Amino acid sequence: MVDIRIPIGLMFSIVGVLITGFGFFTMSNTEMYHKSLGINVNIIMGLLMLVFGLIFLFFAFRKKKKA
Repeated sequence: MVDIRIPIGLMFSIVGVLITGFGFFTMSNTEMYHKSLGINVNIIMGLLMLVFGLIFLFFAFRKKKKA
């Protein structure tokens, strides 16, 4: 039986890495982050998505070891 947490965790982890990378590459563009009060939202949301995906993967593989 396929655990749905594995593909969801992978998806969030990959997208989180991509968005975080985009935030780091566009960090010097202050005009781009003018609307968000100068806060680089890409880095924050990318890291949150990465952590969320890693938590999903952690629980998916933790349950597999017990079974």
